[in-house]
Amino acid sequence: MSIPPNLRTVAEFYIRGLTAGFVTAAEVIAWADEVIVAAPKTEDWMLDISTASADDRMGVLHHLHAVQGEVDEPALAALLATKQ
Repeated sequence: MSIPPNLRTVAEFYIRGLTAGFVTAAEVIAWADEVIVAAPKTEDWMLDISTASADDRMGVLHHLHAVQGEVDEPALAALLATKQ
């Protein structure tokens, strides 16, 4: 069974996806909504992304940088490979 990537790794995937154009702000907002439901404690960045406008790609991108933690490079590479 594979362990899902941590939130920082997924945020980095979305940062790269928004920058490269293979992810939309709406997809990131939907992810943040799922994270809020599953998280034991809601963090500010979650709410900032969840309440952002799907038309505000740069704002969503900015809020993704607030996600704390370490990027799991192998997990990130695996996520990015799904978009090639």
